[in-house]
Amino acid sequence: HELRKILDRSGILVLPGVYDCLSAKLAEQLGFEIVFTSGFGISASTLGRPDYGFLTATEMLYSVGRIAQSINIPLVADIDTGYGNPLNVIRTVTDAVNLGVAGVILEDQEWPKKCGHYQGKRVIPMAEQVEKIRAAVHARADSGLVIIGRTDALAPLGLEEAIRRGRAYYEAGADVVFIEAPQSVEDLKAIASAFPDVPLFANMIEGGKTPFLTGSQLQELGFKIVVFPLSGLFAATHAMTACLRQLKEQGTTTGFSNLVSFPEFEQIIEVPKYRQLEQEYSISPSPNP
Repeated sequence: HELRKILDRSGILVLPGVYDCLSAKLAEQLGFEIVFTSGFGISASTLGRPDYGFLTATEMLYSVGRIAQSINIPLVADIDTGYGNPLNVIRTVTDAVNLGVAGVILEDQEWPKKCGHYQGKRVIPMAEQVEKIRAAVHARADSGLVIIGRTDALAPLGLEEAIRRGRAYYEAGADVVFIEAPQSVEDLKAIASAFPDVPLFANMIEGGKTPFLTGSQLQELGFKIVVFPLSGLFAATHAMTACLRQLKEQGTTTGFSNLVSFPEFEQIIEVPKYRQLEQEYSISPSPNP
């Protein structure tokens, strides 16, 4: 229920996207209160493939579950379409709750889905998604899981339909409404004015379809949560490419300054904690073997 308490506070919440346990631990150590996993980041990092619905429910939950258990702050997980019909949604949401996930995003695309900022998205009928949201509400029971109802209807069907769907998903029990890929500040303003009393979710992707605003700008417009889902992934890719390029060209990483030190990395993954546990539970050598 910690995520709900944080949501009840005033002001916008800025969430970093993470894609593995290491990125999640870094976000936690830097003082973020909530982290977010994107399907895009997990597909790229675990499969090396684009966000085209290649991930199965099992793969997604395996990755997300390990990330949730590596940190002590709430995790909001993108669970795509819930991987099927309302019964599949019940299973996916139940598993997510059991893995310690604090919030989920459930979208209305046809499966296999696509990244919300790709072309050619197709959505299921609104009534079907309403049933899937109701199924998710049933599955979360009294866990306090936060359900974010996402619609991808804006691109194929227009803003008015996207707003209509957002309302329906909220009425079906979603706690937060997410209208994906608005293409202008006007779109963002229209969404905010259509939902004056509903927590709204925005997605800031560098080079994506939506105007790239700051947390405070989105707060002024009336949004409650903003995620930067791919920033860490893009930064890590850039840094790793530069490092490996030098290694390939020079046969060494000497002089490559953009590295953490061995002791710094040990701190990030909590080596001292495990060293202490190892000492605590090791058999002291006896004088007479």
